Amino acid sequence: MNKQILRLAIPNIISNLTVPMLGMVDLAIMGHLGSEVYIGAIALGGMIFNFVYWGFGFLRMGTSGLTAQAYGAGNDKEMSLVFGRAMFVGFLAGAGIILLQLPIEFVSFYLMDGSAEVESLASSYYFIRIWAAPATIGLYAFTGWFLGMQNSRYPMIIAITVNILNVLLNYLFVFQFNMSSDGVALGTVIAQYSGLVLAILLFLKSYRKYLKYLSFRGMMKWEPLKHFFMVNKDIMIRTIMLLFVFAYFTSESARMSNTILAINTLLLQYLFVFSYFIDGYAHAAEALTGKFTGAGDKVQLKKIIRYLFLWGISLSIPFMLAYLFAGDRLLFILTNNTGLILQSAPYMYWVALLPLVSFAAFIWDGIYTGATATVTMRNTMIFSSLIIFLPVYYLTKAPLENHALWLAIILFMASRSILLTLFRKKAIYGRLSSAILRSKSKSY
Repeated sequence: MNKQILRLAIPNIISNLTVPMLGMVDLAIMGHLGSEVYIGAIALGGMIFNFVYWGFGFLRMGTSGLTAQAYGAGNDKEMSLVFGRAMFVGFLAGAGIILLQLPIEFVSFYLMDGSAEVESLASSYYFIRIWAAPATIGLYAFTGWFLGMQNSRYPMIIAITVNILNVLLNYLFVFQFNMSSDGVALGTVIAQYSGLVLAILLFLKSYRKYLKYLSFRGMMKWEPLKHFFMVNKDIMIRTIMLLFVFAYFTSESARMSNTILAINTLLLQYLFVFSYFIDGYAHAAEALTGKFTGAGDKVQLKKIIRYLFLWGISLSIPFMLAYLFAGDRLLFILTNNTGLILQSAPYMYWVALLPLVSFAAFIWDGIYTGATATVTMRNTMIFSSLIIFLPVYYLTKAPLENHALWLAIILFMASRSILLTLFRKKAIYGRLSSAILRSKSKSY
């Protein structure tokens, strides 16, 4: 069982870690340009694309769960049709984002409250990077489908290629062509389209045979199409609420000061590094949970969940200890601004708590996605965002100031971990038992 988990998790970890590493490289490049406004520009511009792109992260998660279930059931035609639906929705969404770039920009900067200089740089960044939308969302669909097919190697190859190319281009544009945040945006656009081309080539190399099952009529059949959109709708709402929390965190940081914005942006990289690391196991959970759910194997499903949580707790404790005792030293990698590093120290204790309170939420997200138990995922995220995060911040911001933001994030993550654990029997095991009973009744 551990071999199955690691076969999927290790490539996922490698590919996932390239994402925050890229963000950290971008911050490091901006952090060495001599002003904190460049860090703020990347933070605000990046937050917009967190909403725009991560809001469509449902496409990767939903595609992964549905494909894995079809894989477990041995249904080649449905595997192919899920891929077709995902790609159709992905490219349609990417084109729509480009067409709506002006209203998206207006609303985004209306809601954010940064300094004029920061917003000017962030706007330049935005209007360049927006052109990567079709490629970025198309890659979500490819990644989800590959993972559902129990293939985590191809997403790893794509992610490593895209992010290495991105880093090289960012360095070239910023330090050789004397660009700033706009150079980082341009590098991202070129790298994303390069990744899309690579994904198409990998698909044709190994999965060309599935093209024979693709048909527009098959993709548009009402019941499977309805299920596809219902699963993705719930994940989209869940993702939007998650993005709302981090966007609110960033926006409130900007309202406090450019310095607090820079500090919190730097410290959030610690959470992102851990989250992408533990998400390697969450993505393995998606693939394996979907496979065993599709196959109707409750015994193996329970076993894989038990092993996944053993890995989760085993990873969260070392991260917590590393952040607690060496976290401040790691900031020197991101910036040479000693003032920011010194002012970050009081908040490092919050950062150290994050792995311990959040690992269960990440693992359960993968399990719930693989089982397509998305209604519970959605509802727990809404509760944790609106009933936990916002009230905690508003009740404590006067006495605690920036500490209130970190307290709210800690309780938000802890709430998700607890609620998803409490609902597991009905949402995961109960759902599978009902599916097995329906399958048996049909066979008679």
